[in-house]
Amino acid sequence: MENLLTETIADLTSNNRKPSDVCWCGNEDSGWFSWDKFAELANKQYDAGYGSSEVFDNLKIVGKDWWLERREYDGSEWWVYKEYPKKPSNKICPETVFKDDYDDIL
Repeated sequence: MENLLTETIADLTSNNRKPSDVCWCGNEDSGWFSWDKFAELANKQYDAGYGSSEVFDNLKIVGKDWWLERREYDGSEWWVYKEYPKKPSNKICPETVFKDDYDDIL
């Protein structure tokens, strides 16, 4: 059994983030709520192992330029940390954005 709040704080910490860095929780379709509300609702044990998933799979924890999103495989659940891609310093002029069987895209 896992505690969703403890798991979430551990994932934040492992990515050098803390609860005070969270801007909102929820999802793009349904709406948002505060970290405090999340902490209240998430302070509960759940079975993160295989079987049926228990946490909404569209739940996100969102910061300024990063977010946690839920992943699930065969009922096993976890957070995935994502950041906005950093813009490269070098500008390129590719000849195509399509690949063939032998070359990388760029």
